[in-house]
Amino acid sequence: MLFNLCFFLSLMLITFLICLLLNKRKLKKNKKGRIGEVNYLVARFNLDKRKIDYKKITTLVSLTNAFIIAFVCTVICIIPVKLIWQMLIGFVMLFILIFLFYELIGKMCLKKGWKKNANK
Repeated sequence: MLFNLCFFLSLMLITFLICLLLNKRKLKKNKKGRIGEVNYLVARFNLDKRKIDYKKITTLVSLTNAFIIAFVCTVICIIPVKLIWQMLIGFVMLFILIFLFYELIGKMCLKKGWKKNANK
């Protein structure tokens, strides 16, 4: 149990740092349009790119991606089934968690008032 928790936390930390560094590098080079997760949120929830705080959303997206990857990897390592079933379960879990968490992030962005004005 303690090993699984340490594995989860260390994997989450490593993944978070990698995602954050990659996304911050894109922000530094002023390539805001190349962050795929933010582009998805803008298109899906009709967000205004000028209102978005890219530093906050990049950190939140990196943290979410790290949690999803670490959680799926930890659960897959715990399940004692054949590799093909682990891959299948992991693939399904990955899509469910991505959809769930990005819907939550999108709703949070709407509550912050980052939506485009409809009367233009």
